[in-house]
Amino acid sequence: MDSFPPFSSSGRKNILSDDTVIYSIYPSSSSFFTAGAVSVFQSIQTQILETISPYLQDYIWQHQPFHLSVFDASISTPSCTICGTNVTLAHLHGSTKYGDNVEDEWFIVSLLVVISKKFPALSIRVSDNDGEFILIESAYCLPRWINPDNSENRVFLRSGEICVLGRRLFPVDKDVGLLEAIRALENGEKDTGVSDDVQRALERRIAGYPERANENMHRARVRVPLPVAQVLKYEPSLISFAVEGFYDRDIDSMKHAGKMDKFLTSAGGGVDMVQLSVRMSRAMYGQLVQQKFQAPRCYPMPSRDAGLVVLMEAEMGMKIACGFEMMYQVKRLAMEEGKGMVKGGAWDAFKEKLESSGYFRQLLPGSQEYERLMHQAEENYKTSDVFAHTSTVFNAPVKRVDEILSSNYSLSDFKNTEVPPSDDDSWLYNGEDELNTALLERQNEMDMYELKHKSVSSNHGPSDANSAKVLNDENIGDMAKSLRNFVEKVSSFEGAEIPQNRDLEEVNFDVDSFFKALELVGHGSDHDGDFEGDTTSLSSDTDIDPDDIQELLDYAKSMGGEASSDDIFMNSYSNSMNKELKSTTLDKSFIHVQQDTAKTGEGTSNIVDDTSEDLSPIDVDLNLVKSFLDSYSSQEGLPGPASNLLGSLGLKLPDGKGKAIAENMNK
Repeated sequence: MDSFPPFSSSGRKNILSDDTVIYSIYPSSSSFFTAGAVSVFQSIQTQILETISPYLQDYIWQHQPFHLSVFDASISTPSCTICGTNVTLAHLHGSTKYGDNVEDEWFIVSLLVVISKKFPALSIRVSDNDGEFILIESAYCLPRWINPDNSENRVFLRSGEICVLGRRLFPVDKDVGLLEAIRALENGEKDTGVSDDVQRALERRIAGYPERANENMHRARVRVPLPVAQVLKYEPSLISFAVEGFYDRDIDSMKHAGKMDKFLTSAGGGVDMVQLSVRMSRAMYGQLVQQKFQAPRCYPMPSRDAGLVVLMEAEMGMKIACGFEMMYQVKRLAMEEGKGMVKGGAWDAFKEKLESSGYFRQLLPGSQEYERLMHQAEENYKTSDVFAHTSTVFNAPVKRVDEILSSNYSLSDFKNTEVPPSDDDSWLYNGEDELNTALLERQNEMDMYELKHKSVSSNHGPSDANSAKVLNDENIGDMAKSLRNFVEKVSSFEGAEIPQNRDLEEVNFDVDSFFKALELVGHGSDHDGDFEGDTTSLSSDTDIDPDDIQELLDYAKSMGGEASSDDIFMNSYSNSMNKELKSTTLDKSFIHVQQDTAKTGEGTSNIVDDTSEDLSPIDVDLNLVKSFLDSYSSQEGLPGPASNLLGSLGLKLPDGKGKAIAENMNK
């Protein structure tokens, strides 16, 4: 098993951007239809947030925090725009963009596990743009019947464990409704579990969480302008706001950093600089420290005589301050111009859906009618729930910064405050051992899977359709037979089909009709197919000698028969081609058969090096096998096209023998 496909379901496709995790919490099915469902859900929401709040107090999120809101189906849109187009039940939900810090995603999974243990009556779903990523984590332990097409509404967290609604409850080819899935979980139906290995795979991934989340934090002592220090003092989580601005900068945003109108109160070196400790995730710290950035001319930097430590603190603070300036100005201008309401993943998905439905009627972008429809689409988008959510998230940092800086503050607020030194950042440079350990764990999983797969195949014996037949010198002819069966099968638009126990139609190719069609294209439709007495028209567009054609006609008459135009053309063309090939070394690149073998129709196992003037017949099957073995040996034991195709056909070459067999055939 080289790779595992993503568990994505059409019903869970959302209009959010990439690297975003989506989570949904469903209370008991009876509460969906009660009159006071909203108040019940709000009460559950409060209890959940109280349960996990101790883990969230000091945590710094990469982009967005964990949050829960109530989806009321009675007053909202017909389907949930966050959880999926097929979700119409009232529930709690949320989405968090984790960006480059995938640990945010697994921290959320650990929080959901804590919630499911605390409230065992809740059914929880979690996914991202890769689909059911929990199943991907335990791919080598899953039952073989589950795949991305049938996993929708089958995977839940309940009572701290993974529940997968099995095929005995819901057939593989049946779509599972969300309501019936939740009711099956509540009724304690059998076949709602998976092997212990799947559960252990999840537990290994979130081992130590949620307490372990603080280990992914890093403290850095920096020197920043006073307004930046004021913002970080009252809203430490806005450090993600600054890192995002710095890391995602472009030419336009860097123009704002060159002025520093918001966070540098005065030009030159007269601005007050403050030393403080900033807490951020390790991913944020890496994004800042690993990028070179020249300080703007207006930004006060210490002289080189100040020492290495002071210079490093000032450089890190300069990057944070410039990041604040760039992100603040970009978001502020977008908010003032209204662009912030239509930019981003939500708008892009909304626009893509309009295009796929034919809303723009194949109009050219930039045309008057196209711009009119675009303006109308933007206005409709601004009335949606997604717009309200997106605009709130987009504008919140700007409003919060303005609110903090509107109050009175001074340098004295930061005096007499002890600032701890920066944390050791050796983890940033010595992560090779940790990476090798993770890779070794994955390799062990693959080895165990292969070992289990081989043992199952051997227990089933030769009748097992998944077992591969080992090829050797004695049964090498099976390769040619299998490849010929593969070529002779018809494939659909979805790609090549492997002929394993399949009754597919064979290729039907009418040679006579094909050459007659070529004849009409080459010579017009006024010919009757008989070229006797008119050899010039046949050779007008070819290099075939008319005398050769006449000789063939005379020979056919002497034998008492009549030669058709197809026979004349093909024989003449073959003779001309053979003459050309005699002057080349092409014939030496193929394996030929003995002349007496070709004439008597016996086997083609005797190989000779043809040195006669005429080209002897080529053993097609033997050349095919030889080419495949050469390709296989060139892979040197690594995956490649030859081994992949042979494996799909149920054939396997013994280790180390493919190259030996190929060398023997070359002799």
